[in-house]
Amino acid sequence: MELRGRTALVTGAGHRIGRAIAEALAARGMRVAVHYNASARGASETRAHIVATGGEAETFAANLTLGDAAPALISAVIERFGALDVLVNSAAVMLRTPFGEITAEQWDDIMSLNLRAPLLLSQAAAPHLRASHGAIVNIADLAAFETWPAYIPHGISKAGVVHMTRSLARVLAPEVRVAGIAPGAVLLPDNWSEGDASHLRDTTPLHREGSPEDVTRTVLFILDSDYLTGETIIVDGGRHVRR
Repeated sequence: MELRGRTALVTGAGHRIGRAIAEALAARGMRVAVHYNASARGASETRAHIVATGGEAETFAANLTLGDAAPALISAVIERFGALDVLVNSAAVMLRTPFGEITAEQWDDIMSLNLRAPLLLSQAAAPHLRASHGAIVNIADLAAFETWPAYIPHGISKAGVVHMTRSLARVLAPEVRVAGIAPGAVLLPDNWSEGDASHLRDTTPLHREGSPEDVTRTVLFILDSDYLTGETIIVDGGRHVRR
């Protein structure tokens, strides 16, 4: 897939993995719609970085937990750029929800952003992606393939993203390819200690932490691989193969 001159929407592009993906796509010559909700400052920094390095980007605010936000966001991107070629569903929340303490509100907050929003965005974007023979990249999580007792709703939401990826790949073929990425610990939580980080490295087969670049290289690999669809690629340093 030739990326230069085409348009990508990256959700959650104001921080962390979403920001890295937006900047990587811009470096390949794409025009980037930088979505944010609470991270207005981060989104502005993402846009500024892209523009400073010779790219084109615009910021778009949307609270994707609201049911009507997805089609409105897609319409705004089309109005600004005139087309949409790549949708990267990166926006997500990761809440610690120990079993026995999970509330209905927590469940709804997690599912509405992590699972419902990517589906509704994909649905709204589908006519434009079909017209451009584009692609969708969904950011899942290693939690989709493992059991994390304190993050059960999160894991369920990301397992749903994996299933959604397979389903949309079938529904949208042959015009649109759909693939996913399930990162491991490529960006550690801010509240982790050095002891936590050291334990993670020691228990990872490749004996190192991941980086945002590990994910962005996989995004570009997916977009460059015209015969790849329906697959979710795990990028975790081998943690999922531990015994």
